[in-house]
Amino acid sequence: MADPYERQLVNRSFYQSKLPIRGKVTVVLRGLLENRSLNLIKPISRAFPAGTMIELIATDEEQAGPGGTVERIAYIAFVELLNGGVLLAGDRVLVAGVEVGVIAGFDDTHMPNHQNTVISVSKRISGADLGITPGDDFLIPGFST
Repeated sequence: MADPYERQLVNRSFYQSKLPIRGKVTVVLRGLLENRSLNLIKPISRAFPAGTMIELIATDEEQAGPGGTVERIAYIAFVELLNGGVLLAGDRVLVAGVEVGVIAGFDDTHMPNHQNTVISVSKRISGADLGITPGDDFLIPGFST
């Protein structure tokens, strides 16, 4: 069976509506790298049960997206998801009520321990420099089209 993502048959328009995903920041990160070589998987979505840990990593690379490679990154935070749901490339990411970026894609380097969730940002800034603190609310807003 051929992978529909590999064949570019599935895109964001397949998603009619979804619930918001809420979480809490558990660890704030700092640091930037110029040569991280994250390989974003081709699927545009990942489904997670409540209690899953994800790592937020920012990039300012304009071409970042599913199936690509990301070099320039800033470490943001680890987040525990409080409810299950689906994260989708293109979803807005809010921490403490402030939009920090949009999901570009996912890297499986540390699976099954945690999912690297790469977000596109206009300027690479670490979680520490953004002023994020443990316990801050995390939100991926839901939508209905």
